[in-house]
Amino acid sequence: MDAPLFPGRATAALVGMLVGAAAGILLVSAAGALAVAVDGVFALLAIGLPALCGASVGAFVIRGHSRSNPR
Repeated sequence: MDAPLFPGRATAALVGMLVGAAAGILLVSAAGALAVAVDGVFALLAIGLPALCGASVGAFVIRGHSRSNPR
């Protein structure tokens, strides 16, 4: 029997969000190293946007549910 989809989607969304946030933190760190000051709005967007994108991708792309047929 197949496992319910919601826990898998929620976990994948959480992992995607964490990966996106980590990418955003690296972006803010790189911008801070190149600039004198990093604006708070830029930091919020640079961390929030990749986190949101990662959560979206994680929610819609679940491992093990591809369209390929390996027969």
